Amino acid sequence: MFEINSPFTMVVFIVLIAVGAGVVNNWIKARGDRETDRETEAELDRMRGEVERLGERVRVLEAIATDKDERLRDEIRRLA
Repeated sequence: MFEINSPFTMVVFIVLIAVGAGVVNNWIKARGDRETDRETEAELDRMRGEVERLGERVRVLEAIATDKDERLRDEIRRLA
């Protein structure tokens, strides 16, 4: 069918090897990106939780800073 010594056959094999190597390379990169995406998503979730906690703390501090002295004293007594 095909002659192995034919220049056309060698060119076809070289092209097939190059294309196959490119496909394998892209597959390896995509697999690595999925692992990185999972790590990034976990870090984003952690940061979102931290932002929520900090937001709550800021709201409490704003309430303390803007409340009247009597109300603040009453709340501190209640907490103690």
